[in-house]
Amino acid sequence: MARTNDSDLAPQELRVLVAVADAGGFSAAAETLGLTQSAVSHAVRGSERKIGAVLFDRGRSGARPTPAGDRAVAHARRILRLLDVLTAEARGAARLDAVEGPLRIAAFRSAALHLLPPVLERLRVRHPGIEPRVRIVREVGRGTAGEVADGKADVAIATLGGSAPLPSGLVARNLLEEPYSLVHPTGHTAPRSLPLVDWTENCGAYTRDWWAAQDWIPRATVEAEDDGAVLSLVSGGHGMAIMPALSLVGAPDSVGITDLGIRRPVRRVGYVTTSELAGSSVVRALVRELRATLPQGVSLPGSQARPTSAS
Repeated sequence: MARTNDSDLAPQELRVLVAVADAGGFSAAAETLGLTQSAVSHAVRGSERKIGAVLFDRGRSGARPTPAGDRAVAHARRILRLLDVLTAEARGAARLDAVEGPLRIAAFRSAALHLLPPVLERLRVRHPGIEPRVRIVREVGRGTAGEVADGKADVAIATLGGSAPLPSGLVARNLLEEPYSLVHPTGHTAPRSLPLVDWTENCGAYTRDWWAAQDWIPRATVEAEDDGAVLSLVSGGHGMAIMPALSLVGAPDSVGITDLGIRRPVRRVGYVTTSELAGSSVVRALVRELRATLPQGVSLPGSQARPTSAS
């Protein structure tokens, strides 16, 4: 029988690392885990000794992961999730391949609103044992893919091909391309003369080159952190905006949508997961429903702009 390596971290040690990172301190982590603070401190020191690096900066305000700690905690989350998947997959095989267990999904706002509902409905009907848990994450910085890399999500609905590289250990597959359109108050005869309303998530590599070549686009006079707020401002007559199609699903009649032409920018939307979880039953079930639902389940208004006399 193979002997356990003394430098291996046990699952309980991994749980302690995650708890300390999530709770922000040893005392709070101890309360969450039902342990004493000294037991948590001992476990962290043991993990640091085995790894050979300081994982947390201790202070009066609590404990914060060091760069080494961030990496260790991310791997700990992913390993613990794989242990859960191991149990669920084995049980499913024993029950004639029943697919069950939690499925953690991270999605940006418009994907959560317009892509996921029909997909999750199909998933519920076909696999009632799956328990989807959806978190909305802003698609800036590391975005939804970062949630997967950090072990906080099993799969992400993400924008692909942006300026931030895909974190190592992740796999990504394309689902659809959504065009950008000019949006403006309905009936406005010269929308390109309006002030620009913009939001942070609109600044990816997929629009940067096109944006720089457009001499008619002014500097933004209003910025918002939410595409719903942008639509509301445009609807209220406060300016124009350039938005991807998913953000325009269900746009009110007071918002006009004008095609930007054959050279319009597009945004690639896909899913991101880890190489280990890509073959899990719950992730494969979600991907099947995504691919089955998208062609007919989502109408992208930017593909067929509303008739308008605007120029």
